[in-house]
Amino acid sequence: MMDPSSGGGGGEGGGSSFLSAWVAAASRRHQHLLDKATPHVRRRWAWLGVLALVYTVRVWIAQGFYIVSYALGIYVLNLFIAFLSPQVDPEIQELADGGPGPSLPTRSSDEFRPFVRRLPEFKFWYSITKAFCVAFVLTFFGAFDVPVFWPILLFYWFVLFTVTMKRQILHMIKYKYVPFTFGKQRYAKKKEVSDDDASLPSN
Repeated sequence: MMDPSSGGGGGEGGGSSFLSAWVAAASRRHQHLLDKATPHVRRRWAWLGVLALVYTVRVWIAQGFYIVSYALGIYVLNLFIAFLSPQVDPEIQELADGGPGPSLPTRSSDEFRPFVRRLPEFKFWYSITKAFCVAFVLTFFGAFDVPVFWPILLFYWFVLFTVTMKRQILHMIKYKYVPFTFGKQRYAKKKEVSDDDASLPSN
C-alpha cells in the first residue's frame, strides 16, 4: 500500500521541477537573444535611444517621478565613467609599482597596447537598458513619485557631470590614453620587398 504522505510530495516536486525547467529555458532563450544582439552595435544603441525617448515621454506626461529620473541619471553617469576608464587604473598601478603607469603608444616604434575598458561596451549598453526598463516600471507606482523641485536636481546633476568629466579628462591627459577608436592614429607595417621579388620583371 502506498504511503499517503508521499503523494503530496511528488506533486510539489513535479511542480518545482517544472518551474526550474521553465526558468532554465527562459534564461537560455534570454542569453541566446543577447548573443545574437552583441554584434549589432548601432541597432542596439538605436533601440536604447527609442527606450529613453519612451521613458522621457512617460515622465513628461506624468509630470513627476523626478527622483527616479535623478537616480537614473546618477547611475548612467557612473556607468559612463566606468566605460571611459581603463581596466587597470594607471594611477593605482603607479603607486603600487613605484613607477609611471602604462600609456598608449605615441610613436610607431612603441609597443602596441590596446585600450581595455573597465566596463565593456556591451555591458555598458545592457546595464543602461536594464536601468531604463526598471525606471519605466517604477513610474507606475505612486510611492516613487516624491514631490521635489526638479530644477534643483537637474542643476546638481549637471554640476556633478561637469566635475566628474573634468576629472576624467585630466586623468586621460595625464596618463595619455584615449578611450575611443575614432581619431586614433594607426600604424601600418610596410611590406618588405625581397631582392628576388625586386629583380622580377613586371608584366
